[in-house]
Amino acid sequence: MKARVTVTLKTGILDPQGKAIEGALRSLGVNGVASVRQGKVFDIEIEGSDKAAAEALLKQAADRLLANTVIENYKVEVVA
Repeated sequence: MKARVTVTLKTGILDPQGKAIEGALRSLGVNGVASVRQGKVFDIEIEGSDKAAAEALLKQAADRLLANTVIENYKVEVVA
């Protein structure tokens, strides 16, 4: 089973990498970009076919390792 965990900074948390990307886009002539927020994506393969168990396992992994839940949010998507 394949899954994706997407980690992003919470609203209000300073994102210096996002600001740097925003500035670089402007310097490259990419117009119309209002703001950029940078994040992380983890593509993970899970053994078994129990979607609920896989989701619980990934939430535990995100809480314990993949995301700093003080400053980051995460979203778990299981795509059987």
